[in-house]
Amino acid sequence: MKRIFPFLFVLMVSSLPAYSWEMPDWDLPEIDMTQIKKNISAPFKGDARQQEMRYIHNLQKQEVKEKHEKRVLDRNPSGFMTVEEYELLSAPKDKTAQEIEIPKVEKGSDMKYVPQPTYKIVRYNNPPGSPELSIKKRFYATRQQNAQGITSPDFSIMVYPSIYYYPSSAAVACDLFVIPLEKNETNLNKIMKANVMHRWPDPILSTDKSITDNYSFRTLTPVDFSADGTKLLVKEKIGYSKDGIWQTNAIVYDFTTRTSYDLKELRAAIVYYWKQYKDVNLDDKRWDIYPLGFDINEPDRIVAYAYAYTGEAPVFLGSWSIDSKGEQTRLISFNNKDVQISINGFKIVQDGVVPPDQLHVEEQQAKRFEKAEEKRKKAEDKAELKKMNDEYKSTIKQMNAEYKKDVKEYKYQNKVEGSTTQNDAVQKYEEQKAIRDQKEAERLEKKKQREAAKEQRKIQKEQQKAEKENLKQQQEQKTKP
Repeated sequence: MKRIFPFLFVLMVSSLPAYSWEMPDWDLPEIDMTQIKKNISAPFKGDARQQEMRYIHNLQKQEVKEKHEKRVLDRNPSGFMTVEEYELLSAPKDKTAQEIEIPKVEKGSDMKYVPQPTYKIVRYNNPPGSPELSIKKRFYATRQQNAQGITSPDFSIMVYPSIYYYPSSAAVACDLFVIPLEKNETNLNKIMKANVMHRWPDPILSTDKSITDNYSFRTLTPVDFSADGTKLLVKEKIGYSKDGIWQTNAIVYDFTTRTSYDLKELRAAIVYYWKQYKDVNLDDKRWDIYPLGFDINEPDRIVAYAYAYTGEAPVFLGSWSIDSKGEQTRLISFNNKDVQISINGFKIVQDGVVPPDQLHVEEQQAKRFEKAEEKRKKAEDKAELKKMNDEYKSTIKQMNAEYKKDVKEYKYQNKVEGSTTQNDAVQKYEEQKAIRDQKEAERLEKKKQREAAKEQRKIQKEQQKAEKENLKQQQEQKTKP
């Protein structure tokens, strides 16, 4: 049986159909070893010195390219920046020393009509002694308010009070600030463009800011400037919110010496006079003064009225005057209230509203302006971009030329062969370089001469053409009847 099984296996295999397997005909590309060697040796072409020169040159070009791309992106700042740039911009700066431009709100050309006020300039202290602070409803919520300002007679400065509210004690205090006005503007625009960002950092006058007295208030109200604009009369009101004004003090600030004078001698003189001559102790009464302004006849003196409160009609205590430094007080009159007061300062008040027709015309003008402005900005941006690209290309071209020149000189230097005993390779290189420089200079000189000759021939041709034209015109004029 063992011999039968191999025989049967051979018989079965021989009965199967015959199959043949052939290898596929793959067309393999021929390998160009020359190109491979060239590609491998390309980055390392030349000796070590040439490789270093090429590396430095490519690195410098990459730096120039990155700077150029950054310049192009910085035309319209997008917020992308390096850490160093961010830290530089985030560094703390002294805002008092900075010139901060006031943002301008641009009106759209598709604006709808909204009544817009117009303003005019009027006298500030008219009638004399009338200026008072006007507290708005939101003052106790915002806790700070800038009140009406007064402009000097020459429109060089504006003085305004800044009022503060302390909710912990319901007390009110005040500071007086100065804003320098722009010079190259109309008087109305000077006042309209006055902004607290341009004010002097320190106030010229300040009240006591103690908040221990609940419901107390101390305010400063500008009354008027002197005729020459060097002095400012201010009235300080001290009182109690639930009881009213306790007393009014007159203060003069001198802009020439940057000094303030509290004219407390005026109140003392009034008390002394009524005690000495009328036997009335005003310290036991409720009375006050009303600073009116500067005397028109004596510009250095301040005029004030005095009144006593009786519960009914106030009693007139006389017209008084005092010099701006508080050295001499005078009684003007007990009866005559028609004292001539100079009115020197200015302010602006609303004069009306802009008519709709004018706004419609402005809307059409704004549309034309926006269109022209957009076109102009695009042209400027395009010109700026072209200039940047030209500068970049010029820089790269110059760098490539310098690199080629350096490589050429290096190759010339390597070709120079000198003796090992005398070491005269450097001398030979310098001699050959001098010869090459001379030939280059001669070539440039010949090129310059050819260009000059070409330009001269061009000028001669133009002259000949002009002469022919003149001759032709003369002949035409002769042939005309």
